[in-house]
Amino acid sequence: MRRTPLFYTILLIELIVGVILVYNFTYLTNLLSRRSDAPSVTTVAASENTAPSPVELPPITVAEVISVPIADVPAPVELSPTVLSVFSVLPDQAIPEEYQTTETLVNLGRMLFYDPRLSATQDMSCNTCHALDEFGVDGLVISAGHDGRPVQRNSPTVYNAAFHMAQFWDGRASTVEEQAIMPILSKGEMGINDSAALEKVLRSIPGYAPLFASAFPSDTNPITHQNVGIAIGAFERRLSTPARFDAFLAGDNAQLDADEQRGLITFINLGCTQCHMGVTVGGLLYKKLGEIEPYATKDLGRFAITGLDEDKYVFKVPSLRNIAKTGPYLHDGSIETLEEMVRIMARHQLGKQVTDSEVADVVSFLNALTGEIPTAYIVPPQLPASGPDTPRPKRVN
Repeated sequence: MRRTPLFYTILLIELIVGVILVYNFTYLTNLLSRRSDAPSVTTVAASENTAPSPVELPPITVAEVISVPIADVPAPVELSPTVLSVFSVLPDQAIPEEYQTTETLVNLGRMLFYDPRLSATQDMSCNTCHALDEFGVDGLVISAGHDGRPVQRNSPTVYNAAFHMAQFWDGRASTVEEQAIMPILSKGEMGINDSAALEKVLRSIPGYAPLFASAFPSDTNPITHQNVGIAIGAFERRLSTPARFDAFLAGDNAQLDADEQRGLITFINLGCTQCHMGVTVGGLLYKKLGEIEPYATKDLGRFAITGLDEDKYVFKVPSLRNIAKTGPYLHDGSIETLEEMVRIMARHQLGKQVTDSEVADVVSFLNALTGEIPTAYIVPPQLPASGPDTPRPKRVN
């Protein structure tokens, strides 16, 4: 029988399919084995709408799936479902475990998020540092507090934050509800002295009394700082920004163009998914900055919270969703561009020197993580008027 070029083409295709099937079977077997042998590893929460626990997933090398050089792969690239399983489609909200969300509660939280009277100078709201029409950031290297002085770190975005394992760069708050109240009561940020002072301000605004009573019907005294955190958190839990990448994960390969698909492969092949995975492509574990090659920074990270030597220079891994819109980068806002950030992470976290083409590919993929701002949801509401006893703004010398 004469073997034509078509015969060899079919044979090659069958071999590639066979390799992929063997890889998927081996990968899943090894993954199950690793998880059964390591009970200390926490897996992703079962509910996709609940903020997941920290996860540790083994690195995946796309070269094991596709046996040709990345640069030679034609578009569109058929990525293995096993490879893509390290990511998840972004839900429209993160459902809380401790309370039931209602529209009344969310609407109250929206008001509180935008109300500048929650700051000592009454000219600063949550939206000041986390501008919702600017992807949840203020674009500054370091944000300024109510007194005009810089705060400790760069302000991260509030979009999709409710899906993270913890809040702040150092993870000192476990939920968005806990996080929401901290800047308000911080002397260096919004400057309200204490919880009693905050509650006094809110009780002095007549329009808030019925709103809190409706949002917390079982509470005899609903205007508390804890309920402020719950209301703002309920509002933030719907700050979700689905992107084209989510449609791609759902099966619509056309959502990512050839450059973006090649960038996704490069992203995985370099080992970026060791840290940036899951529904938020990050935000699910802590890592030392400078894990492979030391990175110069005076910020000790989680060490200030835990006091443990192993937590020196350890930070929460940031989510990469909307990353193209949320610069400058790092905890200190010292990095201006994504291109520079990719090179720094490859070098200091992975021990790799990346080429210009690899950087361009990864940045192309990162741009595909830019989602849609929920413009109707974030419209600033009309705030209730101050009362005769509402404290006046504090002057800052």
